[in-house]
Amino acid sequence: MEQYQVTGMSCAACQARVEKAVGAVPGVESCAVSLLTNSMGVSGTADPAKIIKAIEDAGYGASILDGEEHSASGMSAKLAAQREALEDKATPLLKKRLLTSLGFLVVLMYFSMGHTMWNWPIPAFFANNPVALGLLELLLTVIVMIINQKFFISGYTSLFHRAPNMDTLVALGSSAAFLYSTVALFLMSDAQMRGDHAAAMGYLHEFYFESAAMILTLITVGKMLEAKSKGRTTDALKGLMALAAKSANVIRDGSEVNVPIEQVRKGDVFVVRPGEHIPVDGVILEGESAINEAALTGESIPVDKSAGDSVSAATLNQSGFLKCEATRVGEDTTLAQIIQMVSDAAATKAPIAKIADKVSGIFVPTVIAIAALTILIWLFAGESFGYALARGIAVLVISCPCALGLATPVAIMVGNGLGAKNGIMFKTAASLEETGRTQIVVLDKTGTITKGEPQVTDILPAEGVSTELLLQMAKGLEAKSEHPLAKAICNDPEVQKLTLPEVTEFRALPGNGLSAVIDGENVVGGNLNLIRKDAEVPEALITASLNLAGAGKTPLFFARGNRVLGLIAVADVIKEESPQAIKELKDLGIHVVMLTGDHEKTAQAIGEQVGVSEVIAGVLPDGKEAVIRKLQKYGKVTMVGDGINDAPALTAAQIGIAIGAGTDVAIDAADVVLMKSRLSDVPAAIRLSRATLRNIHQNLFWAFFYNVIGIPLAAGAYIHLFGWALNPMFGAAAMSLSSFFVVTNALRLNLFDMHDPTRDRAQKTIQLPKEETTMSTKTMKIEGMMCAHCEANVKKALEALDGVESAQVSHEKGCAIVSMSAEVADAVLKEAVEAKDYTVTEIA
Repeated sequence: MEQYQVTGMSCAACQARVEKAVGAVPGVESCAVSLLTNSMGVSGTADPAKIIKAIEDAGYGASILDGEEHSASGMSAKLAAQREALEDKATPLLKKRLLTSLGFLVVLMYFSMGHTMWNWPIPAFFANNPVALGLLELLLTVIVMIINQKFFISGYTSLFHRAPNMDTLVALGSSAAFLYSTVALFLMSDAQMRGDHAAAMGYLHEFYFESAAMILTLITVGKMLEAKSKGRTTDALKGLMALAAKSANVIRDGSEVNVPIEQVRKGDVFVVRPGEHIPVDGVILEGESAINEAALTGESIPVDKSAGDSVSAATLNQSGFLKCEATRVGEDTTLAQIIQMVSDAAATKAPIAKIADKVSGIFVPTVIAIAALTILIWLFAGESFGYALARGIAVLVISCPCALGLATPVAIMVGNGLGAKNGIMFKTAASLEETGRTQIVVLDKTGTITKGEPQVTDILPAEGVSTELLLQMAKGLEAKSEHPLAKAICNDPEVQKLTLPEVTEFRALPGNGLSAVIDGENVVGGNLNLIRKDAEVPEALITASLNLAGAGKTPLFFARGNRVLGLIAVADVIKEESPQAIKELKDLGIHVVMLTGDHEKTAQAIGEQVGVSEVIAGVLPDGKEAVIRKLQKYGKVTMVGDGINDAPALTAAQIGIAIGAGTDVAIDAADVVLMKSRLSDVPAAIRLSRATLRNIHQNLFWAFFYNVIGIPLAAGAYIHLFGWALNPMFGAAAMSLSSFFVVTNALRLNLFDMHDPTRDRAQKTIQLPKEETTMSTKTMKIEGMMCAHCEANVKKALEALDGVESAQVSHEKGCAIVSMSAEVADAVLKEAVEAKDYTVTEIA
């Protein structure tokens, strides 16, 4: 997506005009304009020069926001351009305009309303000469109009381009009041020249000079308040940009040199002292320290890091001296990617904004037509032209398309910024909106619910065998294996304390086992069936292993000679926050599904521990996408995962949420990224989305309600019913405050605590048909498969059986995982496979 800065927009009608102009350029696939940040995101192959020309032809200005791809200098230039685009230049200018306008308006109001209505004293020259008084009022009004000439330039230029905007309404209203008053002044002069002093004095009540000046001044008040509030909505993005380092201490030719951040290259070695921010992403070569990563993750507790650990730009080195190697610079750093995500989200449009866009496109022409119709109706009703004109002017100046245009983007910007502060990154405005509509959350088990790293959970030595002996033999046997379960045993703190015995004749056995000669004796490790071939296993250990397996753990037996030494249970440990996070999801009315490739029994055990609504077991990586599509028949699905094999499922789901510590592929495929890698951020993201959506609804209601009530009031529709009539000046005041109200309401989101579950509103949880989400699985150990052709034979044979929904077959692992919608006997499964000349050794 190419980003542009657009200048000259004043309201939602301008936004719609720019989008229409750019959308007509050949090669533009999509275009989203943000009135809030004065930016535009364009997707497609169109020439940027043609896009800029289309915007300029529409009466606005544009420039491209870009820098040299992936370079540190390019990133610095892009950040500078983005900072400049977000800088609040409007508020100081509007404040200056307002103060100057007020100075002349106060004088004008004293002479017009003060003297005319309340007989405030004025010099005799003006008191006895109504024409002189009228000329003074005209002069003061012209000065205020010149000060606020931007309304007229923008308004009439837009009208000339047949795309009237809010400034057009203000300009027409003020011009009408001024021109009518000027005509009245000429008529007053004529009466004065005829010597009819009473008639001349009567024309003082036909003057609307003060209304013309007051309208401009009050709208400027609203514009200033709006600009100031809009500036606050981008504070989060500006705060992220402020974290970008300006320089780095790099080692060059053996010496430490401070260089601008633009000159840091991948592979450079840089040093960071205590109290300094890390300039670019890197890996620690020397030293250890506590790193405060709050800037990126929102987590205030520092993380201890040492040689080999990665560090990210903008994080704070709190204690030790570090020497690091740069791995990502410029646009590739984590900070740059976060800034890009927030910027892209601001440049995209939420689906809910389409309602306001449609109305904004026809709003101003409709209001002009209503104003003209109002004048005609009052004239036909027998009222004076001045009275009818006042009603028409009131209609023009009370109507506010800005509130409609700002209702969605201000809430999206504040919500997205709040998420970024807490380590929750929404890639687009649509993902922020849609996350809150989630009905089903699918959680990948490994790395999401669990830590993704097996750990030793139980050590059970056989009778007469010491724990130390069991662990020492296990260490000797597993030390030479690359299997994740072997690493789990070797990394156990109790095992690491022991010395490694001398190991010879190490080999891997068929059936996931190991054997070696340790201290002159043969030692074997593996599952129960493997150990039974070499030694008699005590009944107590068999019972214990069955109980451990039922709890989702993997029991590994060890034997030396003909004697069983005991068992060590290993499991992928559940994250501490997982049960609470899943409970919060269910309290939000969400059906929580755990997706895993584990056996049914193991998966159910883990599912019960964490409290998920449903467990879908026996799903291999390539089957996850199919499960997501099946669940989508029952509601909006959010998939949460972290691995490469989760990418298709993350893409298939309505919303994909990637755990930040996961792979780049998963993060690229996701719509939302959790920087903290905590499952508790999933319900937090849903709460934030729902709060943002509520805020948008409130803003849209106010914007529509204000205009639906205000326009008839200004037109005089309630005069005969309730006696309510609206002075154009009060209409201008109402218009100026409407946008301010919308922006201020959006800023309330900054007070929202997304991690507080106490305010969750109970919602009805979607009920899924059980047969669609729960299938029993069996794992078959099969010998004789040699290639993909063998896999296809076995798969075809199994899936031909009644009750078998699918079979995932692997000749490399020598197994088939069979998913069944109904019970199928082991003998039937075995017969089907062995009929194809393969041997079934085990069914579990």
